[in-house]
This record gives sequence, C-alpha cells and structure tokens, in this order.
Amino acid sequence: MAEVVIMPKQGQSVESCIVSEFKKKTGDTVKVGDILFGYETDKATFEEESKVEGTVLAVFFNDGDEIPVLTNVMVIGQPGESFAEFVPGTAQERSETLPAASDGPLPLSVPSVAAASEETSSPSANGALIPGAPASPRARMIAADKGVNLDAVAGSGPHGRIIARDVEAAAAAQGRLSGLAKARIAEGGLVAGEGSGLAGTVKGGDLKTWKPNHTDIAGEGEEFEVVKMSNMRKLIAKSMYNSLQNSAQLTHMLGADARRIQALRKKAKKALEEGKISANITINDFVCFAVIKALQKFPNVNSHCLGDAMRIFNCVNLGCAVDTERGLMVPVIKNAEELNIIGLSKELKKAADACKKGAFNPDLLAAEAGSFTVSNLGGYGVEWFTPIINVPQSAILGVGTIVPRPKDIGGGVTAFVPYLGLSLTYDHRAIDGGEATRFLKQVATEIETLEVEF
Repeated sequence: MAEVVIMPKQGQSVESCIVSEFKKKTGDTVKVGDILFGYETDKATFEEESKVEGTVLAVFFNDGDEIPVLTNVMVIGQPGESFAEFVPGTAQERSETLPAASDGPLPLSVPSVAAASEETSSPSANGALIPGAPASPRARMIAADKGVNLDAVAGSGPHGRIIARDVEAAAAAQGRLSGLAKARIAEGGLVAGEGSGLAGTVKGGDLKTWKPNHTDIAGEGEEFEVVKMSNMRKLIAKSMYNSLQNSAQLTHMLGADARRIQALRKKAKKALEEGKISANITINDFVCFAVIKALQKFPNVNSHCLGDAMRIFNCVNLGCAVDTERGLMVPVIKNAEELNIIGLSKELKKAADACKKGAFNPDLLAAEAGSFTVSNLGGYGVEWFTPIINVPQSAILGVGTIVPRPKDIGGGVTAFVPYLGLSLTYDHRAIDGGEATRFLKQVATEIETLEVEF
C-alpha cells in the first residue's frame, strides 16, 4: 500500500516550510532512514527521513517551494500503484496533472502541483502574470492579489527565492492600493509611493518608477552605497524596535568578584582532563547557573510583562543569546532549574550548536518560550552594555568580560581583584528599581559564593 509523506509541523508557530532540496526523485528506490528532502523554517533546517521502503511514486513540489505544514509532499509505494488520492489540490488539478494509471514503467517525473500552480497563478488586472525574481507559486499569487511588484521584493528563501512572507511584508509596507494602482503595478516597472487618497490609499498618480538597487536617499552612488537588509535582519530589527517602543526599559550595572568562578573553572577543566566529568564547563555556564539560583529567589523577575498583568513562572525557562551566521538567536532551555551544572553546560552547548547549524526547534526560539534571557559579550572584551529585553520577558542580563579592579580585601589592604561586569535591563512597568537592584546584587552574590558538585 502506498504511503504518503507530509511536510512535518516543526512547532506550533510554523505554518509553512521551504524545501531546500529533494534528495529522492520520482522512480528512486528508498530504504528506511534514507533522507527524502531537506527543508527549513525562518531559523532552522531539518531533514525528513523515510519511514518505509519502496519506490518514490510521485513528488508534488520542486526545490525551493514553500509548502504549508501537513501538506502531502511525496508518495512511496510499489511501481504501478495508484497515488491519485494523495495529490494535493482539487479534483480538477488532479485530473490535469496526473498521468493515467498503468502497469507499465513509471514516468521519469510527475508534473508537480507547484509547477502547475506556477503556470496557472492568479493573473493581474490586465490578465498578465506579475514578472519578477524567482518566486514561489504562493508568493506570485499573493503579489497578484495585493498589487506587489516582485521586482522590488527582496527574497528570504533559499538562494534568494521570494516566498509568501516577503510579499506579505511588502504589501503591508506599501499600504492600501486603488484598483487603478494595482493594475498599473501589474503592468510592470512601477511601485507604490506615498498615498494621497482617502485614508492614505495609494492612487494611480502616486506610483513611481522602480529602478534596481535604487533608493530615494540623497547622495547614493556618489559617496556611499545603500544595501537592503536581509529578511533575518529585518525580523531582528522589528523585534528590537518593538521592544523599545512597548516597554519602559532601564539598565543597572554591577561588578561581581570573579575569583570564585575562575577557581571553579580551573577545577572543572582539570576534572575534564582526568575524565571525571564529560562536559567542558565554561565561565558562562557558571554565570547561568548562578542566575538560575537568583531567579528562584526573585520570582517577579522571572516573568512576562503583559501590560496590565504579569505572567510569573514557577520554573526557569532560560534563554541564552547565540551569535550565528544568520543573525542573533536566543534558544531556550526549559526547566533549567532542574539541571545540575554539568547538565546545564551540556544543554547550553547543544542549543548553541543546533542554532549555528540551523536545526533548533523554532518554538524554543520564540521570546514567549523563555522567562529570562542571558546575553554574554565577555568573549568580545565588552565590559558593560545595555541589552534589550526580549519582550514579553520582564528582564535580561548582559554579561561582560572580566577585568581587574581595586578592592579592599581587609586589614587595610587594597588589591586588584578580577571583576565580572553585569548589566541588568528590566521593564520598569513590571519591576521596581529597588527589586531590580536587589536581584542584580543576588546574582553577584551567587557568583561570588557558588557551590557546585562535579
């Protein structure tokens, strides 16, 4: 019996995925565990393994297509088996795209649903498809419906392919269009300007000529070059702007005596070399362990600010910022308070590696997944900074580098002691300055008196 392979749902927030490459084509034989295709979300990449043996009877999409989750992608079975019931789309699409069933050899390929939709995408007002850069069928349909010039849209899909979210963002940015404006944009060469109609509607006379790599910034091409942001950068920028616009942020800074965690780091390194432990515990791991202990004593900081209410967590879902080639990611370690220092170290390293490979669970990259975030720039030599809250979280701790500072060590003696810079940014709507200061001091105290077993 033929088995259908669907596009997996990688997390509750993921609505569609992009196929990066089909590893198996129509007519290929597959075994259990073979990679069928690779696919990606905004920030993560995955591979789909075959759960059955057989022959690929049909592949319904092409490399680079954006596919809604839980949609049938391909069928595996025995040569000659019917797979008509598994083809995505309407009965009419099936009859137009499927070859007649026969006992003869399989065709080299079956016309894909994506290819068919590419050829039958919704036409623009004058009956012509919107031209532009390589785009998914869904993106072209949305562009035609909303009056978006695909030539002026930067793609965020594989190899710069324009996908649905790119067109949706462009449509939102240009605003409402009149019927005439949509029709003229569909003819090509024009983009929306500032709307002069009712409620800011963009009329035909508001359109302007679009030129590749052109902006309205004076002096461009003479003294400087303007480069458009990547989609990932746009998402980060939007998140940071939203954070600052919708919360009352204030930063307190405090130094913590780092002698204790430096000694623990040396002890852990020796234990690793002797084979007594299996984790390379870092300074950041010790800091995060101390933060977890402090959060358990200050539950109001371990929270989300919801405007007129607070979500106070009974567990610590710790986010830790990771710098990757695709941009900043903040993976979350759920129930971090249940881990010992070795377990925490392993989970933090596992999460960071997964983010750099683009294979971390998208749901655990969402700001809502975490209850508190730590961002460490100490490795770059930064002493202090003002981290931006990962809203709706109520606070974030910035960790700086360790520098020597004078300290009274008793007996009238002042000596230089290694100090770790701590910068706490908090939402003043949810946390008072006094409570924030006491929490930050508690973090320092936990760092200075940390007791761990390994």
